[in-house]
Amino acid sequence: MHKMIMSALSAVSVAALVSGCSDATSEEGTDLTAEALAAAVASGCTPESVKGSQLHIYTWSDYISPAVQRSFEKALGVTIVIDTFESNEAMYAKLKAGGSGYDIIMPTSYQIATMAKEGMIDKLDHSRIPNVRKNFDKAFASQIIDPTFEYNVPYAVTYTGLAILTNKVPAGVDVSTWAVLGGSAFKGRVTLLDDIREVIGAGLMYLGYSINSTNPKEIDAAVEQILKWRKNVRKFDGESYKTEVPGGSTWVGHGYSTDVYQVIVGDEEAGAPPRNDVVFVLPKEGYSIAFDEMVVSSKAKNKALAYAFMNYIYEGKVAAVNMEYICGPNPVKPGLDLLDPEYRSIIIVPEDKLALGQVLKGFDDKPEVMELYNKAWDKIKATEAK
Repeated sequence: MHKMIMSALSAVSVAALVSGCSDATSEEGTDLTAEALAAAVASGCTPESVKGSQLHIYTWSDYISPAVQRSFEKALGVTIVIDTFESNEAMYAKLKAGGSGYDIIMPTSYQIATMAKEGMIDKLDHSRIPNVRKNFDKAFASQIIDPTFEYNVPYAVTYTGLAILTNKVPAGVDVSTWAVLGGSAFKGRVTLLDDIREVIGAGLMYLGYSINSTNPKEIDAAVEQILKWRKNVRKFDGESYKTEVPGGSTWVGHGYSTDVYQVIVGDEEAGAPPRNDVVFVLPKEGYSIAFDEMVVSSKAKNKALAYAFMNYIYEGKVAAVNMEYICGPNPVKPGLDLLDPEYRSIIIVPEDKLALGQVLKGFDDKPEVMELYNKAWDKIKATEAK
């Protein structure tokens, strides 16, 4: 591994990740039924009242530990049905088109104001989720858009950066910068997220602007920068980099910290060994910080079970098991305290690097700005790689 790559990593330890992150599907002995029952009762939900029912969750892929899911189902005699999306735009479009049947949805925080304004989600009854106020780690408060949790319960924080296949990086190439997306060595070997805010945000941050810029000239400049990178981009996709970077067809993948750490850790049962040739980089010009949240759909058919599940996620032991599975931090202090310190120091960005991160915020009160972004995105997507 090249020295320049190692410096960009801030010495991420594959061994520490592997020992910390675990595939919960192999933890047959993990039993969280007592925590599930306690959390449900505290939320006003009893097994007798929900037995035989289903909890429908709309979320990102690989985002709930199977052990966490299994224990909740066993304790209450229910079934959790999970449907997934790969971008906030895809999730929102499906709901806007009439997609329903979900009890809990897990959008990124900047999307919540729009969903609330359009009546897609409920205001929360905090008396039914006592664990949230009790166990939320205030160290994450600065990364939360709405600290009142009026509509939302913070689920997990993600940092967006670059997955690098190090054995394809020529000596001397600096991978600590967004500029690597346009590197001559990576033609046709780059994937970008299919996410309007993340992609345009990368261009904005590279040029020294805010990821939440509302300045038309800055947005236009970001588009022009992204079009310079476009020659290297093989696709816009929020899922494929997780298999294509380790598989070798993509060498630089724009992606989320949790996904990339899961690649590094591997899944032995699925035939995917740990990968010390894949690294996760937070570019020096800045990176996005975003919280994925739990919200209750206004069309939810089982709100009692939704509240019980949210309260359950904030049980310390449950949060720890969940963090080990998703390879990312939940803002649940008792859960964080249970993690191995070295592992915790990897999945949580240190203070010196945290200053480079920018929290994605919504433009619900500025529809004219969102229109600028939509036009910019259309231009980017319509331009063919050359």
